[in-house]
Amino acid sequence: MSTITTKDGTEIYYKDWGEGPVVTFSHGWPLNSDAWDGQMLFLVQHGFRVVAHDRRGHGRSSQTSSGNDMNGYANDLAAVIEALDLNGVNLVGHSTGGGEVARYIGRYGTRRVASAILIAAVPPLMLKTGTNPEGLPIEVFDDMREALFKDRSQFYRDLAAQFYGANRPGAEVSQGILDQFWLWSMQSGLLNAYQSIKAFSETDFTEDLAKFDIPTLVLHGEDDQIVPVRDSARKSARLIRGARDIYYPGAPHGITATHQDQVNADLLTFLQS
Repeated sequence: MSTITTKDGTEIYYKDWGEGPVVTFSHGWPLNSDAWDGQMLFLVQHGFRVVAHDRRGHGRSSQTSSGNDMNGYANDLAAVIEALDLNGVNLVGHSTGGGEVARYIGRYGTRRVASAILIAAVPPLMLKTGTNPEGLPIEVFDDMREALFKDRSQFYRDLAAQFYGANRPGAEVSQGILDQFWLWSMQSGLLNAYQSIKAFSETDFTEDLAKFDIPTLVLHGEDDQIVPVRDSARKSARLIRGARDIYYPGAPHGITATHQDQVNADLLTFLQS
């Protein structure tokens, strides 16, 4: 397998396809880099080099007991970028991966970065607080932790329906899409997936977004049941200077699969602009 070893000894699996301008992909919770294959193959066919890694504790990377937070995730992304000596990178992040991208820019700046694309991303802050009253109450995430611990296999099967909007009337989501979500999720470590809930829900990315000084595209489904659009993309688009935002009417959280062609087209247009 293609892996790099981080400073704390964690092995991070990555895939590196094609030649041309570089696009990196940071995946959502609790999946792995395979969730990006539809975008990666498309961009390779259009002259790009694409790199995606499995977050620590997920997929084929080490199930480490430390670093399961946004700083750790950003450090791992940086380790992949530095190990492969990537420059002029277009950073793409979905959901938790969007937080990873934001924290990477917050910690490492944009010396190696050409642009950023946040897709159904968790910034600026998911949790309801005194300064973020539109957020989700802590009980939502406590319930997720309880269900994950009690029966993670069934929890992931139930979550898939919300993730892809299969629970909406008239939804056309294949059983294959739901099955692959379960398969990828079950490859994550229980400890890692459990700790990651705190990372994606309680991390405030407001200061990270203020450091974006590169072209940025924000994509989000308007019927996202996982990361509600009102308290995520619409706020991020205001916080990032010059950000371009596109919203998909009636679309769910997992738009990279349910709206693959549309996402791919919007990515290509942005990357070629």
